[in-house]
Amino acid sequence: MADKVSEVEEIKITGPAEFGLGQLRVFVALEEAGSVVGAAKCIGGSSSGVSQSITALEHAVGAILFDRKSKPVALTPAGRVLRPHAHRILEMVAEARMNMAELNMSKLPQLKLAIIDDLDATLIPVLASNLQGRFNNCFISAFSGRSDNIIEKLEARQADIAVTSMLPADIGSYRALPMMREPYLLVTAKGLLDPDQDAKQQLSSLPFVQYSDAMPIGRAVAQHLKRVRFNVSEQFSFEASRSILAMVAHVKGWTITTPLSILDGERFLPELDIKPLPFTGFYRTIYLVARAQELGLLPDQLAMECRQIISELIVPRFEPIARSAKEMIEVIEEDV
Repeated sequence: MADKVSEVEEIKITGPAEFGLGQLRVFVALEEAGSVVGAAKCIGGSSSGVSQSITALEHAVGAILFDRKSKPVALTPAGRVLRPHAHRILEMVAEARMNMAELNMSKLPQLKLAIIDDLDATLIPVLASNLQGRFNNCFISAFSGRSDNIIEKLEARQADIAVTSMLPADIGSYRALPMMREPYLLVTAKGLLDPDQDAKQQLSSLPFVQYSDAMPIGRAVAQHLKRVRFNVSEQFSFEASRSILAMVAHVKGWTITTPLSILDGERFLPELDIKPLPFTGFYRTIYLVARAQELGLLPDQLAMECRQIISELIVPRFEPIARSAKEMIEVIEEDV
């Protein structure tokens, strides 16, 4: 009996077949993810849908494109031939859509911004005035709030451009442009810690002023303390950074927060010390997020403007405040 045909061998078809952009997107997603499950997550579909799409594409081109037995899934020789053409086609389609979006945006009637509280007062006036100059008859509205609320507005189409530290669950439907990265820092009442004593031991017996668990920053801090196995006694919980810093000074306590949040309570700084964390550090990235292929190059242009504003207005304010913290705000100059 003849051996069964290998999965990576050429298959026979009875006639030419059509294939579309959707199948090419699935092909690229599977090539990049290396697994059917990963590809399904990238495109926001199901594993069975990915498999069916790839099978249909293979019948259309008349060759097996992936070696399914390989871990991760690998391209066959036929798949490697198709790969550059698939990428080029999808890039050309994306460019065409961007150009059409730019054309349609010349008559953009309204643009809705949603920006985290930590940056709203700095970014909104500059961005709004620049946008008015770019789109003369466009009505600009802005919302500020927590990152989770901002993402909800973006997903509900109540915002077009978001500046946030969180990303949508279905990230494949959005463009996320990283703009800045900031470290979480230790903030204590002035002169609270003895530099000759172990900082962690001292903190364990001092009042910890925490962000509410309802806040994304509160959840991030709580998760990190759990990761480093540092137990704190829960005594105070607030939502506003100003309230947190005021309470730290008042009760001679401490907290963990970020440079942007520290700047929000700048008037309390004479009563506070800012230091690096006495255990493994962690960071927060701020993104500009927009729905994919809807606003042309505008998100990229706004991200560049935001980076410039942060470099010129935010970084110089924070540098003299936290010289002892060593780690500063990092502006991400290029998309990663």
